[in-house]
This record gives sequence, structure tokens and C-alpha cells, in this order.
Amino acid sequence: MLKNLPTKPGVYIMKDQTGKVIYVGKAINLRNRVRSYFQSPDGQQMKTRRLVAAIADLEYIVTASELEALILECTLIKRHRPFFNIRLRDDKNYLYIKITTNEEWPRVFTTRRVENDGARYFGPYASAKSVRSTLELLNRLFPYRTCDRVITGKDKRACLYLYMHRCLGPCIGATTKEAYDQAVNQAILFLEGKHDGVVKDLTKEMNNAAESLHFERAAALRDKLQAIKRVAETQRVVSTTYADQDVVAFARANGEACVQLFFIRGGRLIGRENYVLEGTKDSDDREVLGSFLQQFYDSATDIPPKILLPTEIEESQIIESWLKSKRGTRVSLTVPRKGEGKQLVSMAAENASEALAQLRAQWLADSQKTMGAVLELQEYLGLTMTPLRIECYDISNIQGTSPVGSMVVFENGAPKSAHYRRFKIKTVHGANDYAMLQEVLRRRFKRASGVREEKNDENGNGDHQEQAAADATPDATSEADSWTIMPNLIIIDGGKGQLNAALEVLNELGVTEVPTVGLAKEHEEIFMPGNPDPLILPRTSQALYLVQRIRDEAHRFAITYHKKLRQKKGMRSLLDEVPGVGPRRKAALLKRFGNVQAIRDASIDDIAAVPGMTRATAERLKELL
Repeated sequence: MLKNLPTKPGVYIMKDQTGKVIYVGKAINLRNRVRSYFQSPDGQQMKTRRLVAAIADLEYIVTASELEALILECTLIKRHRPFFNIRLRDDKNYLYIKITTNEEWPRVFTTRRVENDGARYFGPYASAKSVRSTLELLNRLFPYRTCDRVITGKDKRACLYLYMHRCLGPCIGATTKEAYDQAVNQAILFLEGKHDGVVKDLTKEMNNAAESLHFERAAALRDKLQAIKRVAETQRVVSTTYADQDVVAFARANGEACVQLFFIRGGRLIGRENYVLEGTKDSDDREVLGSFLQQFYDSATDIPPKILLPTEIEESQIIESWLKSKRGTRVSLTVPRKGEGKQLVSMAAENASEALAQLRAQWLADSQKTMGAVLELQEYLGLTMTPLRIECYDISNIQGTSPVGSMVVFENGAPKSAHYRRFKIKTVHGANDYAMLQEVLRRRFKRASGVREEKNDENGNGDHQEQAAADATPDATSEADSWTIMPNLIIIDGGKGQLNAALEVLNELGVTEVPTVGLAKEHEEIFMPGNPDPLILPRTSQALYLVQRIRDEAHRFAITYHKKLRQKKGMRSLLDEVPGVGPRRKAALLKRFGNVQAIRDASIDDIAAVPGMTRATAERLKELL
């Protein structure tokens, strides 16, 4: 096969014997690059040897240029998260600040997805705390709206944010479109680090207000100016060139790497973020740095004209070309040898080392604490095998309405959210928790033995998975195959009755080797098969905290799904009965009023003003409600 590979640029995809993608790479010459992996192992890195030993299949995609190969490689790494590639940890959880400039009255909020919808995005941010504090400050300085109301300017009353000076009140016509747009534009300039422009605009506005004898308005603008200047003072000047640039540096230890990124705009350090990289063991610094640049700037919303690096990287020219295509103007990757730039890179590297040390201490403490609790639980329950995988089940319903079941999974004492499952009860009618629990367990462990129910149980109407990425390791189990993993311990939320009902089903299915216990909430009693007296764990034990956390997580997961189904059912039963109210009108009504009660309280004129509604339909809706 190697002889038949083309000599053109492209991307190669390596898979293991299960078909899972374990490595993605790019090449100017596919044949030469792929053949290099299968030469004599002498001189190869240990990582390459392990990769070659795991390869069972190979695919490739030819591209028109090396630049196209780079773009495709980055896309595939993000999609598959191959174990042998360097990867940004938790890259799907990074936050962005979104300003809906594509709307008439823009809003500002956080999101985890960048879409090509005409809105402005800022990010990605690794720290949710820093994003929240930024938005808090932004909303105080520039009072934009945070609601999703349809703005007509004719609402009878505004929400509390208007009176807290956290919104300009466009819903009741308390501001003009020009004034609102000005506040949003100033917020954008502030996020871009262009404080001088904001200060200039506000100073002019303040002086005009004072000359017009609007002294209260002038005083408010003066206070806002002072607040912005205080923020600017905290953003130290680190560059005398007043340039826009990013500074990248990283620290490594024991196969782990932490990148520190400084965002410098107009010579001021306006922010910094830490990013953790996985899969860096046996990779050199140039490869680590190049992989970070590709993955970070692929989703970055702001690329400066200059990026300072601690070391040269391979294929710097092609990466510069790629960055230029994203920014629209030239982007230079520079390794400063002396002076101010060198000092900036050194400062970033020092911060990266400190951040990595703190993260390692946190990871170690969390790992020791959770595994200590698991081992303690094993001792208290007298288990022969350490419960590395624990599954907990809970039922949520109110008098049998919209009943659901939940299954949460903890591995090594930590939640494994990618393996969570939720079940819509199908066969039980009325308030019978025991029968509902038995249905959930029967469906779960039939799936474990490879017995599948109807097709819609796979994807939509039966057994659901919580959206979370599975761990990208060579032995990571796919979402479909995670059903086949048997737990080391089953916890049932409930007392003796729930436990006995569970044991009946498990015995029926031949699942007798998995220890099963019940956890009663009132006194935190653990009921075990064959033991009439409950086990009560010490109130200060880590094992008790662990089982409480697992039980509470199962309850949260169940009740969230239950509320969602009840809300959906309530909406459907009322609005869908109104002639002329279809999905679009219903969506517009709920977007405008929020819930059925608010629609019930609204006037016919307000309902008729909703886009797509007519007065006749509004009258029918009002009459029904």
C-alpha cells in the first residue's frame, strides 16, 4: 500500500484495530511522509514506536496545497481528538463573548460555539471566572440588554435592570437606537482593548452634556470615565511600541504542558489565559508550540499582526500564510532574541511555569482525594474489587407524570459525564417507582449484553446521553460501546424496597457478580443484600461524601430531564390546541413572553403584535387561555 500512496500534499489518518482514529498528520509528500513511520525503529521516538505498533489501518486525503492540508489536519484533530496527537484539553468548553450585532438591538452573552451569523465574537477564554467578571464590568459601564425580548419599544414596563442602570430600556422606548448602538460599539472597543477611543467619545459626550446644562448626565459620564481609567491603570503598559501582539510561551513537566498567552493591545496587557495541552510526551518543543498555534488560532476570533514565540517552529511560513488568510493581512511569527520582546516571552514563560505547578498540585490533590474515597468505600462495603466504576440510578416523577430515570457514572471517584444516560419511562403507568426502576435497569443491562430495543432507543426517544466528550485515549470507549462496560458497584437511590426491586431484575438478567446497594436519603443509610441492618458511614468520612455526591448527581440529572419533559408537555397541551398557532407562531410567542402564564396575562393587542400573529388568532388564543 505504501508504494501506491501519491506524492502529492495531503492528510493521512491512522486508525487502530477498532477503527478509532489515533493519529492525524499532514505532509507535502504523502508517500515519503507515511513511509518514514515504517522505517527502522532505531532512532525513532518512543511515541512514534507506540503509534506504529497500534496502527491497523490507514487512510489519506489529497489536498491541492500544503495550506489546505494544514487546515484539514486541524479540523480532523478537533473532530477526532486522536490520542497520539497533541491536543488542547477541554477545547469544547472554552467560552466566547458574543455580541449579536446581527440583531437590531444587540445583546451580549457567553457562548461555547462560534457561528457564521454576522455577530461579533471574542475569545476563546479558558477561564469562565474571568469571562464572568469581564461581563459584569462591561454591563455596568455600557448598559446593554441581556434579555431575549422582542423589542418594540411599546412594553408597559421594563425589568429591574433598567432601574439598576444595567440596561437602557429599549423595550419601553427609554432610549434611542443611536444611543443604544453607541453603547454597544463602546463595549466592542473596550473588549478590543481600544480604551483611548472609548475615553475620547465619552469625554466629548460629557462636555456636551455639561454645556447643555444636563449636569446629572454629565456626572454619570464622568463616573463612567473614571471607572474606565481605573481599568486601564490595572492593564500595565508592557510595550513602548503600542503595538497589537500576542505573546506565547509554555512550560512542561512529566508529559504535561501549560501554555501562557498574553494579549497585548495598544501596548497594554489587556488579558492573559492558560491553556493545557495533552499528548505532549516525547514531542519536542517545536512540535508542541506548532500544534498549539494551529488549534488555538483556528478558533480564535482576534488574530493580531504579530505573535511572539519562545522558539522557532516547523513550517512557520505555511502557518503564517494560514494566519494571513484568517486575518486578512500579514501575520508574523517572531522569536525575539533581545530587548522588550525577549522580556515579554520570558515573563510569559515564568507565568506558564507557575500556572503548571499550581495545576499539578490541584490535579494531584483531587486525584488523591477521590481515589482515597473510593478505597475507603471499598473497605466499608467489604468489596473484593475496588469500585473504580460506580453507576447510580434514580427515578423522578410526580404522581406518575412524565416519569424518567437517570444513570450517572463515576470513574476513579470522578464523574464520567460522557457515559451518563437518561431514560423516558415507557411501560409503567401511574406512580410505581419500583416498576420504573426495574424498567430502567432492564433496559440498561440488556444493552450491556448486546440486546437492543427498538431503534429510537438508540438516539432519541428512549435512552439519552448527556452531551459531553468522551476521553480521547487509545482505549477510550465510543459512546455506543460504553453500554457494554460493566460497573464495579451499583448504587440505587432508595431504601430496602428499591434495592430488592433492583436485585430482582439483576438476578433475572444474570447480573449477579456486581455488588449492589441502596442509599436512603433521610439518614444516609446504606442497605446491602442479605443484611437486615443498614450501614451508616462516619459523618466525616470521604466515602460518605463520595456516595452523597454520586446520589445527588443522579437526582440532579433525573430531575432536570423530568422538568424539561413536563415543561414541553405543558406548552404543547395548551398552545398546540389553538387553531392557527403552529410551530413558528408558538416559538415567536414563547420568545416574546417566555411562558404560558405571561401569555395569559398579556393583552390581545400585545399578543397580536408578536411577529406572525393576527388579531383573530390572538383573540382565539386569549379566549382559550
